[in-house]
Amino acid sequence: MIAVKDLRKSIRNGPRTVDILKGLDFTVPKGQFAAIMGSSGSGKSTLLGLLAGLDTPSAGSVRLNGTEISYLPEDKLAQVRGKTIGFVFQSYQLIPTLTALENVLLPHELNADTNENGIPRARDLLSSVGLAERMDHYPVQLSGGEQQRVALARAFILRPPIVLADEPTGNLDTTNGAHVLELLLNLNRTEGTTLVLVTHDPVLASYANRRITLRDGLIIADEINPTPADATREAALTEG
Repeated sequence: MIAVKDLRKSIRNGPRTVDILKGLDFTVPKGQFAAIMGSSGSGKSTLLGLLAGLDTPSAGSVRLNGTEISYLPEDKLAQVRGKTIGFVFQSYQLIPTLTALENVLLPHELNADTNENGIPRARDLLSSVGLAERMDHYPVQLSGGEQQRVALARAFILRPPIVLADEPTGNLDTTNGAHVLELLLNLNRTEGTTLVLVTHDPVLASYANRRITLRDGLIIADEINPTPADATREAALTEG
């Protein structure tokens, strides 16, 4: 589902070139939950941005569901992103003037789909994340945990084959973080979606089928987790 080949990213900093990613190679099969780990500055967020087509690599390639995205023109890239990727941001990225239901429906509108087709699924998704009674509320009327649940529903609205999540519990307290993780994994299982999650938290990563660890722009470990933690029981997630 995801194939990364000799992926490199460098930026100019005055007279110097800073190498952020230094030639990464890995694949993620369909349906796998992979956690990308590493401390701040390891390159994990840069990698996620490249996987999402939000940035262009300096060299190498990224293939999503068989499509090379690294050097597509923006109009073609936007089409691939819309059909292939759901993205869960740490900061939610909800539109403040739209209700929860309207925020979830937004990808439908951006893909020129009619809301008649999207409304039943949007309502079902919001109900599945415990927001059946909050669909008409605006983001300012929702707690942080509720806003993140709206973001989860939005990420899955178009049934994307790939969902990318950037520290999805990072701004939540322990209880809300555990609940959002459980919902994310449940949606991953029921939708059959390939899930790639960036985190610095080893407890959160213990729920993944696979853990890829970065340090200084290199993969230093790529491990299959034989016994992923059970997200249906209470999780002792660390905050932040």
